Amino acid sequence: MVNYKEKIGQILIEADVALSYEELLDTIEVPTDKSMGDYAFPCFKLAKAMRKAPPLIAKDIAEKISSNEIFDKVESVNAYVNIFISRQKFVESIITEVNEKEDAFGRSEKGKGKTVIVEFSSPNIAKPFHIGHIRSTVIGNAIYKLYDFLGYDTIRINHLGDYGTQFGKMICAYRRWGNKEDVQREPIKTLLSYYTKFHEEADKDATLEDEARSIFTALERGEPDEVELWKWFREESLKEFNRVYKMLGIEFDSYAGESFYSDKMQRVLDELSEKGLLQESQGAQIVDLSEHSLPVAMITKSDGSTLYITRDIAAGFYRKEHYDFYKNIYVVASQQNLHFQQWFKIVELLGYDWAKDCIHVPFGLVSLEDGTMSTRQGRVVFLEDVLNRAVEQTKNIILEKGVNTDNADETSKKVGIGAVIFQELSNNRIKDYTFSWDKVLNFEGETGPYVQYTHARACSVLRNAGNSVSGLGDISKLDMKYVVGDAAFELSKLIYEMPEVIEDAADRYEPSVLTRHVVDIAQAFNSFYHEEHILVDNEDEKLAKLALVAAARIAIKNGLDLLGIESPEKM
Repeated sequence: MVNYKEKIGQILIEADVALSYEELLDTIEVPTDKSMGDYAFPCFKLAKAMRKAPPLIAKDIAEKISSNEIFDKVESVNAYVNIFISRQKFVESIITEVNEKEDAFGRSEKGKGKTVIVEFSSPNIAKPFHIGHIRSTVIGNAIYKLYDFLGYDTIRINHLGDYGTQFGKMICAYRRWGNKEDVQREPIKTLLSYYTKFHEEADKDATLEDEARSIFTALERGEPDEVELWKWFREESLKEFNRVYKMLGIEFDSYAGESFYSDKMQRVLDELSEKGLLQESQGAQIVDLSEHSLPVAMITKSDGSTLYITRDIAAGFYRKEHYDFYKNIYVVASQQNLHFQQWFKIVELLGYDWAKDCIHVPFGLVSLEDGTMSTRQGRVVFLEDVLNRAVEQTKNIILEKGVNTDNADETSKKVGIGAVIFQELSNNRIKDYTFSWDKVLNFEGETGPYVQYTHARACSVLRNAGNSVSGLGDISKLDMKYVVGDAAFELSKLIYEMPEVIEDAADRYEPSVLTRHVVDIAQAFNSFYHEEHILVDNEDEKLAKLALVAAARIAIKNGLDLLGIESPEKM
C-alpha cells in the first residue's frame, strides 16, 4: 500500500525543498478542514534557508509538483501547499489491496522473531468470575490479538490466583460448614458462600483466623489432606472459568498461576540477599526503595511466608529464561500500579536490564450502581450471568423483529456477547465505570450490534448482487471512476488508515483506538450505502461499487476479530 505521506515527502525532495526527508515527514500535515486538502505542507521553516516569504515559497512549490499524476490538485493558500491526492488512484489502490489480502489486510511481519507475553484475566480460584474480571479478560485478549496480528510470537498466560491465605480460610469453612455435593453442583457460588460465611463467623470468633492460617501453613508444607482439597477447589473452579472463556472465544497457552512459582522463590531471596538489597525489619524482610521515590517493599512476612511481590519476581525470572520475551505485558487493574513499580524496580536493582521490557497495562475499576463489589460480602455480579442475559435479550429482539438469520441461537450468541465485549473496549481502558444492565443491553448508537449489523448489511448487498469477493473478477481492472464521490472517498480513507490504527492500538496497549475506528468505518459505509445507489444497471459502475462494499466488509470483519468479536453475515 502506498504511504502517501512518504510519497509526498519524496516528491518534495525532488522539488529541491530545503529540508531533509525526515524533517519533511515531520512537517507534512493532515488538515482537519477537508476543503484545505488531504495533506498540507507549511512553508514557514523554509523562509530563512530560501530567503523568501513563506507564501511565495508555497506558490513556487505548488507549481513545481502540481503535474504529478498522484495529485488531483495542488494549490497554495498563504504559506501552505494544499495537496489533493488523486481520488481514483487512491481508491483503486485501497480496494485492490484489501480485496486481495482479505483476512490478512492490516497484518504485518513487524514482530517477526520477537516473543510477547500477555498476562490477563487471572481470576482467583474458588472465587467468583465476576463482571470486574471482564476488563482484564477482554482488554488482554484484544492486546494479544493485536500483537499476534502484527507478527509477534505471542503467549497468553492466565496467572491464576491459586495460592495464599484465602485457601486456608476456604478449607476451614468447607470443613466446618460444607459438603461435597453442593460444591460439585455449583462450585463457585457454593465456595463463595463458604468464604462469605467464614468472614461473618470470624467477626464473632477471632480464633477462626488462627485456624485458617494454620491450615494454610499445612498446605504450604504439602500436607496430603490440605493439598487434595486445594487441588479439588482448583479443578472445579477451572471448569466454571473455562465455560465462560468458551463463551467469550478466549483461550490460553498457560494456566501457570501463583502456586507454580512456590518452589522458585528461594532464588529471589538468595539473589536479593547476595546483592545486599534485603534488610530485616521487625522480623520481616524488606527492600528499601525510598531512594527511588517508592515505599518499602515487603518480601517476606515475619513468619517467613512470601507475598505477591516475591512470586511475581520469581515469575519474571522464569518467563525471561523460558520464553526470552521481547515484552512481558501485565493487564492488571490500576489499583496495582505501586506493586508493579516496586517489583520492576527491584528486578532493575538486581541488574537485569529486561526489567524495562516488563510493562504494566492498567485499567479502571468496575463498580455496581449501589456501591463497590465485595467478594467477602458476596456482593458480585457473575460474568456468566451477564453474558447469558445479553444472549437472551438479543434472541428476544431477533424473534420480535423477525430478523433474517439462518440460526437465531447462534446469531444471538454472537451479537449478545459481542455487545458486552464491544462496550468494554469502547472507552479508554483507564476510565472507571459503573456497571449497568441498561447500558450493557442497549444496542442503539455506537455499539457492537451496530457494527455487526453494518457487516451483515455489506454481506447482504453482495449476496443480492449475486456476487462474492471472489466473484468480482480482477479488481485491478475495474473502473474506479465510479467510486470517487465524497462518501466513497471518506470510506476509502478510513479503510486505508486501518493498518496504522492497528499498530497504534498495539503500541499504546489501547484496544479502544481500534474500536472507535471500526465504528467510524461502519458509519462511513452506511453513509456510502445511503448516498449511492450500488446495484445499478451499469455493470462497470455496479462492480466498482461492490468492490468498495467488499473492502469495507473485510475491514470491519478484521477489526471486530481483533477485538474478539464475531461478525454474523445475516442479522
